[in-house]
Amino acid sequence: MTKSDVASRSTDIKCYNDYSLQLTRWFLLPIGAWPIASTSNVMWKVLAWLHVLTCATMICIIMVPCLLYILLEENDIKLKLSATGPLLHRVMGIINYWTLLHRSKDIRKCIRHMETDWKLIQRPEDREIMLQHAKFGRFIACICGMIMQGGTFLFSIAKAMKPTTITVGNETFTMHPMTCPIYSNFIDTRFTPVNEIMLIVQFMSTFVVSSSTVGACSMAAVFTMHACGQLNMLYMWLNDLVKNQKKQNHDITQQKMATIVEHHLRILSFLKRVESIMHKVSLVEFVGCTINMCLLGYYCIMAWQVFDVAKITSSVIVYASMGFNIFIFCYIGETVTGQCKHVGEMAYMTNWYELPHQTARGFVLIIARSSNVIKITAGKLFHLSIATFGDVIKTSMVYLNLLRTMTM
Repeated sequence: MTKSDVASRSTDIKCYNDYSLQLTRWFLLPIGAWPIASTSNVMWKVLAWLHVLTCATMICIIMVPCLLYILLEENDIKLKLSATGPLLHRVMGIINYWTLLHRSKDIRKCIRHMETDWKLIQRPEDREIMLQHAKFGRFIACICGMIMQGGTFLFSIAKAMKPTTITVGNETFTMHPMTCPIYSNFIDTRFTPVNEIMLIVQFMSTFVVSSSTVGACSMAAVFTMHACGQLNMLYMWLNDLVKNQKKQNHDITQQKMATIVEHHLRILSFLKRVESIMHKVSLVEFVGCTINMCLLGYYCIMAWQVFDVAKITSSVIVYASMGFNIFIFCYIGETVTGQCKHVGEMAYMTNWYELPHQTARGFVLIIARSSNVIKITAGKLFHLSIATFGDVIKTSMVYLNLLRTMTM
């Protein structure tokens, strides 16, 4: 292979890996959560941390005064509940943001792992399988971005578009209500230009928290789809090993078997690292989406009583985005568990008895390892699966009925 061929292949590998991660990088770069290279100079690292500090400050400027408003200022339980949902969304977002920053080294290792996997691909049919899964991972990331970002921004815009009139002494003022009300002793948002400035800060903080959630969700999808592509590639290798064993000598067959076992363990180690990164994010989404879906159902009922179409529509859209969010995590967990089990089933269903005895023993290792499947969990407490998604929906409905009984 000439130098030009090597350079062309390296470029292709980088393009494939960038293609898989492109949308996730777009979501995380604007908020400074995309892991920077370890070789970056000091100035670049300082700028990156200033970027993170700015984003975190914008969230806190909205989140802390809103918490004070709920605890110290507002007495009406319905208005408190109205502010609790957006506040909880920001709490979820900042925890996800911190998790992405805290685990940036592990995320970087996963990215390097993916790049190495693309380098190891030699056959065109293997590359085609990987590209199919990369396209599906991108599709999930794209849908996550459109639904989650669109839902939260629509909810904020619908709240701010309808101005309210307030009377102070003998004067009447018009203000745009905020999704997250702010403690008046901290910042009085009733008057211009403070009202407009805080609305802009609120939209920017909404972008940061939504991007952290979208980025985490799309990253989980891209990583797991990459692993599923590797596992599907492994299925093909197992079938080819048995089909071609008569055409090859014993040493080559044994070498291929060793490669399959080693690659299987490599995929499982990648999935373990992904689970260690995502289990905290999954727990935040599991708990937060359950409570938020309950509150959004309550907002929809409240808006229906006065037939506020804008609030009803925005609440329904955000409810759907929250449901989609937790569904993606549960779907990922179900897919990973099923694919890991399927490796053992495929190993058993091949004509392993036609192989030499020493080579066939390698199938025992694959089957034994596949019986102990890797599970994507929420905080290492709940196994994420389609059944878990159903439990989240049912639990949110139970909480909604309880909340409606207590406040109506």
